[in-house]
Amino acid sequence: MSMLKGSNVPVPAPAVRVELGWQTAPGTPDVDASALLLVSGKVRDDGDFVFYNQAAHASGAVRHDGKRPAGGAMTDSLTVALDSVEPAVDTVVLAASADGGTFGSVPGLHIRVLDAANGAEIARFDSQDAGAETAFVLGELYRRQGAWKFRAVGQGYATGLAGLATDFGISVEDPAPPQPAPPAPAPAAPAPPSPPSAMPTPPPAAPPAPAPPMAPPPMAPAPPSPTGQPAASFPPPPGQPAPAPAPSPVRLTKVTLTKDAPAVSLTKQGGTSGAMRVNLNWNSGTAGKRLGKKLGFKAMQAMGARGALLPPSGELDLDLCALYELTDGAAGVIHPLGNNFGSLHAPPYIQLDGDDRTGAVAAGENMTINLDHQARIKRILIFVTVYAGARSFEGLSATVTLQPQHGAPVEFSLDACTVPSKVCALALITNTGSELVVQREARYLVPEPGVSPQRTIDNAYGWGLDWSPARK
Repeated sequence: MSMLKGSNVPVPAPAVRVELGWQTAPGTPDVDASALLLVSGKVRDDGDFVFYNQAAHASGAVRHDGKRPAGGAMTDSLTVALDSVEPAVDTVVLAASADGGTFGSVPGLHIRVLDAANGAEIARFDSQDAGAETAFVLGELYRRQGAWKFRAVGQGYATGLAGLATDFGISVEDPAPPQPAPPAPAPAAPAPPSPPSAMPTPPPAAPPAPAPPMAPPPMAPAPPSPTGQPAASFPPPPGQPAPAPAPSPVRLTKVTLTKDAPAVSLTKQGGTSGAMRVNLNWNSGTAGKRLGKKLGFKAMQAMGARGALLPPSGELDLDLCALYELTDGAAGVIHPLGNNFGSLHAPPYIQLDGDDRTGAVAAGENMTINLDHQARIKRILIFVTVYAGARSFEGLSATVTLQPQHGAPVEFSLDACTVPSKVCALALITNTGSELVVQREARYLVPEPGVSPQRTIDNAYGWGLDWSPARK
């Protein structure tokens, strides 16, 4: 049952999943979830803001998990470990922002608080009176006498996410002027007759541990002095530490790729170094109904909305993969088959986090690309295959997010699959020599009889690798 504005309920769970949901349709603005950790009504610093460009709080207590499509609906989610929220924090504000329109054009806007352990709904608030607002505080988690409660708020802002954030004490960067999208990269020429080999499969190895944080980029030079000359840089007096650099304002920009605007320059967006995370999140949609006949709807319900990576008994296993080509001519594939998980700090500078076949990883499958070595990368094709449990992508829907350590995130959704495809090209990353360009592919391919999905995508993009059978 939906709560009334201003009402509150106890939250007995030690950790909750907060789902912001809405109905999607042509012309509907995109919506993003965010959270602010407050002490007496204000943030302590910009690190207390968790959103698409700053996905986790330093304490680990609040995390932005990202979007999941669900047929004609969409959710954007946060995880809040209430038992790990720092004692000084008394409120976690749960907000939404609209990108490309107002909340009056967003049907079905609501927020749900779920027990993170079992998915049971603790609270729900449906927004009924949205109009010209471009940001909303939908609810808040707050402490009272050592216990947590959820309050339905429903306070709108006409100044967008920037206005909402600054109202709580966040320093927001002034938006940069928009950059024109670069032309789409030209199709690659066919590979020579003797291409590098992607197989034989190397000896099995354990999946790598999650990639460590990348080192921060070097500090920018000091700004010029009022005289126009570069400001002098002096070492601190003996025994005194160097002053800490002033923190950069929070950057709110993001890029959504579409059919009409399918490409963006990571270089122009600031993505020139550090780690870039590639996230794939799927929802089973109507495919879940078909699987439900085999598994039982109670079992499907227990799996949650995620549908992308069902348990072994749940049939469906999708694999996030990449073809790569380096500037020295080396080429190959990153995928779970044969434990080809790659390497982050050595060629090919791409690493797959692992192969989740249990459905336990709520954030989907992830791949990391080391942009510190982008000068050695010629091109990368990110794709996904159906390994087991379904005959094609028909009935499935997905969102893809590329999150550079520096610069704006890039995201897009896939169109519905209408062909018997078991392999989908997601994005092509090309080094033009002066910039790194991301091209939305969203291309479903149909393998010919006896041809593997990997070889099918190789043939379509002219990688020219030698393939041999491999399995998990």
